Amino acid sequence: MKILLEFQVLRSPWSIQTLRRLFHQYHKTLAPLNFSDYEAISRCEQEVPEYFNFASDVLDKWSQIEKERKGPSNPALWWINGKGDEIKWSFEELGFLSQKVANVLTGPCSLQRGDRALVILPQIPEWWLLNVAFIRTGVIIIPGTTQLTAQDICYRLLASKAKCIITTDVLAPAVDLVAPKCQFLKTKLIVSESSRAEWLNFSDLLKAAPAVHNCVKTKSQDPMAIYFTSGTTGSPKMVEHSYGSFGLGFFLCGRYWMNLTPSDIMWNMSDTAWVKGAIGSVFGPWFQGTCVFVHAMPRFDPRAILNTLCRYPVTTLCSAPTAYRMLVQHDLTRYAFKTLKHCLTGGEPLNPEVMAQWKSQTGLTIYEGYGQTEIGMVCANMKGMKIKLGSLGKAAPPYNVQIIDENGSVLPPGKEGDIAIKMDAKRPFTFFTRYVDDPVKTASTIRGNFYITGDRGSMDEDGYIWFMGRSDDVIISSGYRIGPFEIESALIQHPAVAESAVVSSPDPIRGEVVKAFVVLSPSFKSQDSKKLACELQDHVKKVTAPYKYPRKIEFVQQLPKTITGKIRRNELRNKEWGQI
Repeated sequence: MKILLEFQVLRSPWSIQTLRRLFHQYHKTLAPLNFSDYEAISRCEQEVPEYFNFASDVLDKWSQIEKERKGPSNPALWWINGKGDEIKWSFEELGFLSQKVANVLTGPCSLQRGDRALVILPQIPEWWLLNVAFIRTGVIIIPGTTQLTAQDICYRLLASKAKCIITTDVLAPAVDLVAPKCQFLKTKLIVSESSRAEWLNFSDLLKAAPAVHNCVKTKSQDPMAIYFTSGTTGSPKMVEHSYGSFGLGFFLCGRYWMNLTPSDIMWNMSDTAWVKGAIGSVFGPWFQGTCVFVHAMPRFDPRAILNTLCRYPVTTLCSAPTAYRMLVQHDLTRYAFKTLKHCLTGGEPLNPEVMAQWKSQTGLTIYEGYGQTEIGMVCANMKGMKIKLGSLGKAAPPYNVQIIDENGSVLPPGKEGDIAIKMDAKRPFTFFTRYVDDPVKTASTIRGNFYITGDRGSMDEDGYIWFMGRSDDVIISSGYRIGPFEIESALIQHPAVAESAVVSSPDPIRGEVVKAFVVLSPSFKSQDSKKLACELQDHVKKVTAPYKYPRKIEFVQQLPKTITGKIRRNELRNKEWGQI
């Protein structure tokens, strides 16, 4: 962190009024960014270019714009931690530092184009630099949450064949524990002020790195990122995205759903491990020349968030529904959000009651969006649209969203079915490339000429989509996707568990939480149930990422006698939600 603070050069931002006046000039007169072309491409009205690189084609162009204006601009990144540390980087500084980081990756780290690197970092400035550096070098980034356990890290390193891992002091011991088992891992890079045996130090290498790096020429279809995402069965799957699907694919999202301009300051609270972090903290805002604001906090703190919205000129806020549910529990009329004008949410359904509370206390509408790791934004409520509380909004361009039955036939308004995207002659460039090493899973997403999202819903006569639930067993809690099989596998490792079934359970704050129905082994049936439940919860936290642990545990004599685990979970989930 200290070395990054030293690199700051430009500190005085343009005034908001100046940026508003110049915004239309940016879009009309600055040809290098080709906004009209990018819009046409994103709407599938124009062919995707053979070559595209977000760093050289977008970020470096914004840097050039700053230089031609001969004055400092609104910062590209504005980072604080609530402890007095603050970093502001212009696009020019972002370009300078990310080129040095690119040289660290290709030099001391010995990474080449097409290699994979697992990055497990919290919301620190280095995460943004590394994202841009990976794009510059053609090295494939694999983001991971800081809540991963040693077992989780080992699985991801082995499954992805990653040659490098980048993390902090917190997870370095876990990495060292499993590194001997990971034959593909060659380099360990630590982001820390202190050194660690057998690890390269990011700060030291950054100081010594050359300042100039020639960005690789990447094709739009070249792989750029891999995200691990939980499914119904088995371990998390690897979702691969390209330079086209990630870079170009989020142009419309940033311009219309986020409604961003160069005068805006966007605060996206999403975890660095999720696609929503990339959409809201990198591609969406930076495509529009928008400042990305970050308040790094060790844990969610509603009062700190509200105070930050009062103190800093944030214009656009994006957070999970769980955050809004917690924020509305405070008296929002006591806080003055002088610059906040646009609020966004996604990742899980938001209760209409929470939307109404937020609106009544702040005067601001929450615009909900619905998307997936695999295909980005599917549908959304956007400014200018009539908002129907509880609806996911209408199809987001370029998608043609329909509700279909099991045969692939489009259902009439009001009928529940599978939320699907109609595909024309070819697969939309905004789609993920594949599930890595799993062609069967990749093919299973297609039904006729439709992509199946895995979610159930209906469409009304006005084209608004209404979410009904998952068609599989995946649990979405506080925006996290949690596969029940992972939790059941963790529980069965405890000697007290003879059998278990994991489902979602309603929760007023998180929307839904993980609930485990557990059949105890005979020798444990006489033990105190409360203490045993806590012991099982702690056990799951140690075996897998802590956010996955069952917040509710019910001990039962036996589980439903069914053919498959999926049918059993469906029966238990329906009872839990009062549907039967």
